[in-house]
Amino acid sequence: MSEHAAAELDTRGLLCPLPVIRTQDQVKTMPSGTMLRVVATDPGTLQDIPAWCRVHGHEVKRAEEHADEYIFTILVR
Repeated sequence: MSEHAAAELDTRGLLCPLPVIRTQDQVKTMPSGTMLRVVATDPGTLQDIPAWCRVHGHEVKRAEEHADEYIFTILVR
């Protein structure tokens, strides 16, 4: 887990819309100001997770791609 993330969510192997739904469910349990690290394998998450964050007021601090995995660090607001 990232040293700055309060929680990590593994959505590897899940297809749209499940990574976003799981991210939403996890964020609901987290206090504002904490960080969530999401690991996904669905390339659709590159658009879906940042779009969901914009709509709901959260901030993607980092989006990375490593060996067919997509890793997002989200600041919960």
